[in-house]
Amino acid sequence: MEAEPSAKGTVRESELARTAHRVFSEHASALVLVGEPGSGKSTLLTAVTAEAKRRGSDVLGCAGNREELALEYGALRRLLKPLLPQLTDLPIPHRSALSRALGVHSPDLQPPDGNEDTFTVARAALDLLLMSARRRPLTMVVDDLQWLDARTSETLLFVARRISDEPVSLLATVRDGSTCLSMWSAFEQLILGPLSDEAAGHLLDTQPVVPRGWARGQVLRLAEGNPLALVELAHAAAKAGTSMLEGGVGVAPSVLARLGEVPADRLTALPKATRRMLLIMAVAEAPDTGAAMSAASASDPDGGIETWSAAEDAGFVRLGGGGVRFRHPLMRSVVYGAASFSERREAHLLLAERLESEPDRRAWHLAAASLAPDESVAVALVETAERARRRGGYRAAAAALERAGQLSEHGWLRARRWLDACEAAMRAGEPWWVESLAVKVATTTDDAAMLTEAVQRRGWALSVTGRHEAALSELLPLARGKIEGAPMMALDALVRGAVVVYSSGDEVSRRLALGLLAEIPVDASSLCEHVWARASCDPFGHRRSVMELLDRAAAEVDGEPYRIKLLGGAAWVLDDTASAVRWISSALEHLRTVTAVGSDVVLAQLLALAQLDAGAWDAARASAGEARRVAAENHLETVEWAALYVDAMISALRGDTDEARSLIEQAAAGTDVSERRALGVRAAMVRAAVAAVEGDRSMEFESLRGLFTAGPDPQPVHYHCSFYGVGDLAAAAVRVGRQPEAAVVVDSVERQLGEGMSPRVRLIVGRARALLCEGDEAEALFRAVVEDPLAEQWPFERAVVTMEFGEWLRRRRRVGDARGELARALTVFERLGARPWVERTMGELRACRVLVRGVEDGPDAAQRLTPQQLQIARLAATGLTNRQIGEQLFLSARTVGFHLYQVFPKLGISSRNQLRDALDRAGR
Repeated sequence: MEAEPSAKGTVRESELARTAHRVFSEHASALVLVGEPGSGKSTLLTAVTAEAKRRGSDVLGCAGNREELALEYGALRRLLKPLLPQLTDLPIPHRSALSRALGVHSPDLQPPDGNEDTFTVARAALDLLLMSARRRPLTMVVDDLQWLDARTSETLLFVARRISDEPVSLLATVRDGSTCLSMWSAFEQLILGPLSDEAAGHLLDTQPVVPRGWARGQVLRLAEGNPLALVELAHAAAKAGTSMLEGGVGVAPSVLARLGEVPADRLTALPKATRRMLLIMAVAEAPDTGAAMSAASASDPDGGIETWSAAEDAGFVRLGGGGVRFRHPLMRSVVYGAASFSERREAHLLLAERLESEPDRRAWHLAAASLAPDESVAVALVETAERARRRGGYRAAAAALERAGQLSEHGWLRARRWLDACEAAMRAGEPWWVESLAVKVATTTDDAAMLTEAVQRRGWALSVTGRHEAALSELLPLARGKIEGAPMMALDALVRGAVVVYSSGDEVSRRLALGLLAEIPVDASSLCEHVWARASCDPFGHRRSVMELLDRAAAEVDGEPYRIKLLGGAAWVLDDTASAVRWISSALEHLRTVTAVGSDVVLAQLLALAQLDAGAWDAARASAGEARRVAAENHLETVEWAALYVDAMISALRGDTDEARSLIEQAAAGTDVSERRALGVRAAMVRAAVAAVEGDRSMEFESLRGLFTAGPDPQPVHYHCSFYGVGDLAAAAVRVGRQPEAAVVVDSVERQLGEGMSPRVRLIVGRARALLCEGDEAEALFRAVVEDPLAEQWPFERAVVTMEFGEWLRRRRRVGDARGELARALTVFERLGARPWVERTMGELRACRVLVRGVEDGPDAAQRLTPQQLQIARLAATGLTNRQIGEQLFLSARTVGFHLYQVFPKLGISSRNQLRDALDRAGR
């Protein structure tokens, strides 16, 4: 079998689910997987084999072998070997025929009667299989149909046509384009095409060494969606350096050899004209193929038809559809790697000549033809980069500028172009690329200004990849050294350092940053930078003055996305949530009109956080999903952590505790939360929300109490995030009878923040005071919160207080007043899909003698479920986790969680422990 990457959970999950469904259905017969070498066919066979054994089926398997094509029934013997002891159960004529065909000696064999044919052997093989299947279901897996001997192929076809109503299934693979495909045309075929860009990226991210920057793009380009090529190219780049990716030189032959393709000898045997035409096609990128075809065929009177036909006969290309394409993605690399540099240079220059009207492609071909620095080519690449930047193609711009630097004739220009490449790579969200470029600058120039800029870029790369201490050790000393001579450079370093200070929550670094900020004068040109740096380092200390700066900056901002991003981030930290959503959305929308989606992943992460607070949970999930995808691809750990937190918190608040727990543990895995306090505090808040839904009151309280230090004067673990858990801490304390401990924390919070409280924190502290209050004065505290018009910015938090006020009123037998508060809270919870809160509020309304009809009251509740939702619900009702359900149904745990999220409201429940009763009531 081909050695291929795993399918489940990564690149072929949908194909695996479809294959398993077909193979294990009641009327399974034969399914043929069709794909090019390395596309994942054998991986699917392996996964289905494991699933068949788990289901209790017997599995028979064999693989075709090119070297045994002439060995009649050789593959059939390997397939039936486990059943040979049962040969004696066959009638003697069938036993004799099959034994002779398989080369099995038996003392009672009948001599051939002269009329024996392949039909008798095939009939005997079928009888043997059916006898075995009566004891236990049988699954046959056959790899590489194209290499089976003719007799085995005929027998398998005979069997496949007769097992549709039997407990026998056949799963086989065949290479695309094989002549034997026509023999199996009557059976269902599943085509395994190239992976999507997203799936290919996911597969790359699972490799031991993940390619980054230009190397990542090259791997994706060369592999063309072929899973094995992706894995092998990534491995080769990690082992021998990215130079291996220049056309795939040195990589493709070894990969193709593993696939049973050894094209080197066939290539050298081709006529020189054919090899030249193939090389011209090999150096061409997809947009250049028209020019390449024209150039390759120009010197041939018949347009190169005979020459191309020779290349097709040798197995390198396929002709048709008005063009020529390589038969396998790595065939291009074989051709390119077999040519000398002078031959490759000639081909690149020929294409450059043909691409006069395509300056970007021409520049790249000229660069590929250059060995020594060439300023004219470097300038052409700089111009290419500028055009790419205007289109929003920051990765392309960074690659062009990096190559331009390599071809620059002067050291200063080389460093300058690499710094420009740093900026483009940073906008593309490529921190590792930025870091490597910054190191190149540092070893190329001694210009102080450029070295400072390189440190700033490297500091950004360190910060977004979670290396906080290293980032601060570069950015804060840089800011200190530049305050007197270059205060704007110092401010820029502090702006970047503020992100790290916030994530780490380190008090020493925070005080140092604030001290440095105080020494930098505020002027109109730096308002946004000052607002962001001050807000993120001290959101409550001088809130009034920082809010004034925010208002001034908002009035004067010029629409530049970077400055709007700073404003939006500052507004979110300062709890001006509505403005944060508006500004960040505006900046992101502007970027999307001129750049590719995901070019500024930090914005998507910030927007997700702001939308979570604003009660736009579905939008927050979409933004977090975008941020997670790009962040995971580029190891932007800080961004990925924040996005995972958003997803986890929404899952917890909506009652999907398994999903929430999985997501937050994924975010915190391998992380020292003492060095990343923002993440640690948020993880604790998610765990508390999960515990609340699951009824673990002690865990809920301990998680929330851990947001503050112990002792008589509790301090926040994180100078910003910790304060937002005070209200939940008070509620948990009431449930476990530990109100005095919570009161100590609330007292400390009020002393520390004083007038610096934001309206949102004032709402949260007011809720805590109301819950901890023992007398009737709690009503005034509740009303101060629920009637505050500013609280509309945070609908979920306001609805929670409104519901708790309703509960308080009901306990005092003020049922009429309670109904109004509870009804208002219920409306918000239902809109947000916060099922546990919906259920709790409905319970309170019923206690107020309000008839609340949920879908659980209808006799046809389960009829609202799709077949897959019903199947998942039944499994969940037995106590299986999302992961265990996914393993049975070949779905991801996340997909299972999504279906359960849709099931709960249809059944009128809020948690999985209610599933069994809900299904029983519905008779399902």
